[in-house]
Amino acid sequence: MAPKLNIHERVFEFLRSHPEERFTSRAIADRIFKQYPDECAEKRKKSSQEFRSDEEFLGQLTAEIAVYHRLIKKYPQVRLTEGRPRKLYFSEKSEADEAEAVEIPIPSTVPGLDRSKSENDLYPKLCQFLYGELQVRAKRIDEKTSSNRYGKSGNHWIHPDVVGLEDLASDWDPSVRDCVGKTGDKRARLWSFEVKLLVNRANLRECFFQAVSNSSWANFGYLVADEIIGQGTLEELRMLSAAHGIGLIRLDFENPSDSQIIIPASERRDVNWGAASRLSSENGDFKGFLQIVRRFHENGEINENDWHELRGATGENGTHRVKSRRG
Repeated sequence: MAPKLNIHERVFEFLRSHPEERFTSRAIADRIFKQYPDECAEKRKKSSQEFRSDEEFLGQLTAEIAVYHRLIKKYPQVRLTEGRPRKLYFSEKSEADEAEAVEIPIPSTVPGLDRSKSENDLYPKLCQFLYGELQVRAKRIDEKTSSNRYGKSGNHWIHPDVVGLEDLASDWDPSVRDCVGKTGDKRARLWSFEVKLLVNRANLRECFFQAVSNSSWANFGYLVADEIIGQGTLEELRMLSAAHGIGLIRLDFENPSDSQIIIPASERRDVNWGAASRLSSENGDFKGFLQIVRRFHENGEINENDWHELRGATGENGTHRVKSRRG
């Protein structure tokens, strides 16, 4: 008689044999089904549920694996990513060590742990998502263009990584746009984004309040992460968001269109022009962004060449040509 299938033990053994590599519950179920055919056959035979196909049985294994809290409580080395799809992996690093490790590039030869990418690699992916899904045109703000007149820490936590403009009037009737132009009512919203490779319980407050500080001028402020890891991380971020209004985007590096707004940001009705002025006086990229915003409010036009951070997304010669949605 085949031994009884202990699903969580088999999951742990499999993950431990592939340290740091991320797997969905279904991928793990497939591996266990192939690696332990006798144990799976015995489980299937003794189940009170009738499985008409291997696919139905694999669905049951996947559902049992997806009871994540039991698995993680029993095996603390097992970690779980947030966002969709959720993935499990084995790591002996502390969460603080994980957060620190993403700052140091690791060769891509390490299985399942692509740390050869940097935050700079995330910016064009975020720009793709913002324009494709939200019609927000986005632009990189480089802290290297700042004056640093107040010393090394004088401009600490005032630079957003990416800023954006949302044209509210793009689908309006021309007569309405003209009317709004005369009355001075709002026809654009400004967005701010702080981008991180990883957010977990060890660094989430630092990342979150950096986003709070860097986005204090904008209508919408977001923390953006390539990976969100750790039990309780999302709950903590939701609590902080409720108090401060900062949203959370989980960026899908491979498929930016599959990125998710996990926590929507709260809208600030008015731009904080005092905070914007402080940043503009220190950073050339941000000053250039405000000039683009000014021209938009003056003539209602959007110059696709202003949004150069979309280059490399699609189009000829690696340049994404953004067409105005204006009628």
